[in-house]
Amino acid sequence: MITIVPREAEAHLTWPGLLEALQAGHLRPTAEIKDLFLYRGKDTILNRAAWIDGLGALVKVATIHPGNTGLGKPAINGAVTLFDDLTGELSAIVDFHLVTKWKTAGDSLLSASRLARKDASEILLVGAGTVAQSMVEAYSALFPDAHFTVWSRTRASAEAMGLAVADDLQTAVRKAHIICTATMATEPLIKGDWLQPGQHLDLIGAYKPGMREVDDTAMSRARLFVDSRATTLHHIGELIEPLASGAITEADVIADFYDDPSVYSRTSDSEITIAKNGGGAHLDLMTANYIAREWSKSERHQTDKD
Repeated sequence: MITIVPREAEAHLTWPGLLEALQAGHLRPTAEIKDLFLYRGKDTILNRAAWIDGLGALVKVATIHPGNTGLGKPAINGAVTLFDDLTGELSAIVDFHLVTKWKTAGDSLLSASRLARKDASEILLVGAGTVAQSMVEAYSALFPDAHFTVWSRTRASAEAMGLAVADDLQTAVRKAHIICTATMATEPLIKGDWLQPGQHLDLIGAYKPGMREVDDTAMSRARLFVDSRATTLHHIGELIEPLASGAITEADVIADFYDDPSVYSRTSDSEITIAKNGGGAHLDLMTANYIAREWSKSERHQTDKD
C-alpha cells in the first residue's frame, strides 16, 4: 500500500521529534547519496537520491526557478518518493514542500542545538524568504525567548515577516548571537571582520558552485562544521572557494553529523562557529521517513477512534 502524505501532516510534527530522527538516522550505516544537476540559465533541476541500509531509499526531484517569485509562485517545486528498504517498492509519496521545509530547517537547527551558546537570545536572519520564515519557527523551539531581527536586500520583504528589521547588515551582524543566512547570494554578504566572539552562523543559502554568503575571513576565523563532508566540500561554493584560495583546508572542517556529537560541539563561549547546511538527500530521507511515520501514527489513531 502506498501512503500519500499531505501537507496536513505538519500538525503532527515537532522540532524535537525531528532532531531525534536526524540523530538516530546518523547512527545507521552511512548513506549512499547521488545528486544530478541540470541547468538552464538561472534555472536548475536537482535530482537527489539516497539509500540508508535499514531505513529505506528516497528520490527527490527539485526544480529551482528563481524567476517564479516575480510570478507569485514558489521558486522551488518538486516531488518526494520513499521506497521500501527490503523490496524496493514505492511506499510513500510525501508532500515536497513539507519535506523541504522540515529538512532544511531541521538540518540547521541540529547544528545550532550543538554549536550555539545556550544563552543565545539575539537571532539575525539574513534573507526574508520561505526558509527564513521556517527558521523562526525552528529556532523558537530551542530558544523560546529569542528576539529575531531580519535583514533583506528588499526592505519590504523583511517588513512582511513582522519582525524587527535591520537597515545596516554590519551593525546587525555585530549584535547577533546566532546569524542565519538564507539567500541566493553569489558573492559574500557577511564579512569575517564583522564577527564577534561567541557567535554561531548557520549558512543555508548556497547550494552549488559559484554561490556563497560569507567571505574567506569568516571561514578562516571560525571553527567549521558541515552536515556532510560528501555533499559540501567539493560541491558548494561556500567551501570550494576558500579551499581553492588556501583560506582553509579540508582538515579545518572539524566534523559532520556522522561524527560523534561530542566532536560536533562548541568548546568555549568565546569561539566563533560556522555550520554549512548542504541539505543532502540522506537528510531528506531521514526527514521524509519521520514525517511519513508520524502521519501513519495519526491515521491509525484516527482509525482506532472511529
